[in-house]
Amino acid sequence: MKRRQFLQATAVGAASTAVAAPAIAQSMPEIKWRLQSGFPKSLDTIYGAAETIAKFVSESTDGKFQIQPFAAGEIVGTPQIADAVGGGTVELGHTCSYYYFGKDPTFSLGTAAPFGFNARQQNAWLYHGGGNEMLNEFYAKHNLYGMPAGNTGVQMGGWFRKEIKTVQDLQGLKMRIAGIAGLVMQKLGAVPQQIPGGDIYPALERGTIDAAEWVGPYDDEKLGFSKVAPYYYYPGFWEGGPSIHLFVNQAKWKELPKAYQTILTAASGYANQDMLAKYDAKNPAALRRLLGAGTQLRPFSQEILEAAFKATNEVYDETSAKNAEFKKVIDSIKGFRNEEYLWFQVAEYAYDTFMIRARARG
Repeated sequence: MKRRQFLQATAVGAASTAVAAPAIAQSMPEIKWRLQSGFPKSLDTIYGAAETIAKFVSESTDGKFQIQPFAAGEIVGTPQIADAVGGGTVELGHTCSYYYFGKDPTFSLGTAAPFGFNARQQNAWLYHGGGNEMLNEFYAKHNLYGMPAGNTGVQMGGWFRKEIKTVQDLQGLKMRIAGIAGLVMQKLGAVPQQIPGGDIYPALERGTIDAAEWVGPYDDEKLGFSKVAPYYYYPGFWEGGPSIHLFVNQAKWKELPKAYQTILTAASGYANQDMLAKYDAKNPAALRRLLGAGTQLRPFSQEILEAAFKATNEVYDETSAKNAEFKKVIDSIKGFRNEEYLWFQVAEYAYDTFMIRARARG
């Protein structure tokens, strides 16, 4: 996409007029930043968003603002990205906020709240429900400025080496699962493990873990999970519409010329929508291939979903009692979620339900 087309398409509006390309080329400084991704290059959708941001920023500034993406582990490992960006080791990180749950559980809510939003609702809350402002009040305490820069859509419930029919089947089950969702699964009897994406397959293969969640069919197929865990469950109730964030070192963000701030924000916004569109386009064919190769698709039982819902609310109450920042954010999510589903049940649900039934009838 050319520079002028990108600025028009992302609706920068008046700002794009005020910061026309020749003005940028003549008056803006040359800046080179490094971006540490939390994902391997093999995952072209989720790692690819970092490349998309870098390309559009460069094209929008005639190469004056250069961003070099690095795949997971090339500078620092995924678990260290928040500290690396906040500490100035790198200027940018493209990662999931919930990977830093251990620093503060509020980080988890920047990605997704179990039984929270779907992708559209997540964006509505972030952009127009005060979510992004609220999160940035929290991120600022870690010298970070965050903006949405990707969304996977509702995720799958993960890969299991054995069938899971009841809550009892979860007892003692070692599962790779990140963030606050791990606390929920722990209440159900599972043993949560936080493992980077590139290490999941060998852990499943060796039996170090019994189950793992990642994203959905397109990425999961690439990572080969079906070869070592035949049962594929849905839905991933812990990630109904998870955001991937672009973290910026806060001091560097404040130093950045306003025109560059606007362009970086617009590039992140485009990447946010582009990632979701890619997953929606690529997941159907990937699921067909997985099923054709023998994957056993299974829904979580109503018993498990109800127990997980109850456990989730217990976790929210317990964490809120100890952490005022977490309480502030989760209360906002709950209130906005309830209003959203009041609306979605009227038109969205009715339309989708009819079309799903129509498809089944042929």
